Amino acid sequence: MKDNYNIYLISDSTGETLDRIFLALQAQFSNFQYDMKHFAFVRTNIQIDKILSECKNMENVVILYTIVDNKLAKYLNQQSTDINVPCFGVLGDLILNFSKLLNQKATHKPSGQHVLDDEYYKRIEAIQFTMAHDDGKLGEDLNKSDIVLLGVSRTSKTPTSIYLANRGFKTSNVPILPDVNIDNTIKNIPKKNCVVGLYADPKRLCDVRKNRLSLLNEQKYSKYVNVETITKEVENSKKIFAKYGLPTIDVTRKSVEETAASIIKIYEIKNAK
Repeated sequence: MKDNYNIYLISDSTGETLDRIFLALQAQFSNFQYDMKHFAFVRTNIQIDKILSECKNMENVVILYTIVDNKLAKYLNQQSTDINVPCFGVLGDLILNFSKLLNQKATHKPSGQHVLDDEYYKRIEAIQFTMAHDDGKLGEDLNKSDIVLLGVSRTSKTPTSIYLANRGFKTSNVPILPDVNIDNTIKNIPKKNCVVGLYADPKRLCDVRKNRLSLLNEQKYSKYVNVETITKEVENSKKIFAKYGLPTIDVTRKSVEETAASIIKIYEIKNAK
């Protein structure tokens, strides 16, 4: 039986950065079994002592942390060493090396990335816009979008839109529905806007749609989960994308993050012209 590790993620801020780094790390190990605990806004020795007192009674503990206060980080490292718990700082060496490279001292300010500046309010505005323009709503405002996503049902349009909004892009998404002409909608989108078509393998879409109906306890809508019907929907959407020369992305095996990264690259190329 393989060892099960107890991963403690300790951050002096929200812990979002640390979460993402750990997810990227654990993805590199196929047989990595673990239980994880998050500790956010840890900024005192007392908080660290409380966490480590819990670690003493557990096996296979590993601590990862993002703490920018040098004294607090050293305290955590020392106390972890004393109880023989592996402890790794994620940002420490990177901050030090950048400090040397830039020839300036780091602020060592917790939550330094969470600033209520123009960029922050731009993201909030993008999120509000995107939520209001989900699933074809407010179609008359598509010209105000930074990005417009097109695709049949369950091609990850909504989660991708929300992710892009969190990156500061006002994003609208428009469903391509059977027997509904979308030509006028596309024609009314200014050429300056970035419009991207999303599609997926019909069998994969069929599975996703069945799961969706199962969660909703819906037993009807047989056409919605019929693989032949779905195949026709996907082929029709591809014809529409080709007709208007739209860039497309196959989302079958892509995560929302990967799809969004590809869309952002398309957006940057379009706006660089």
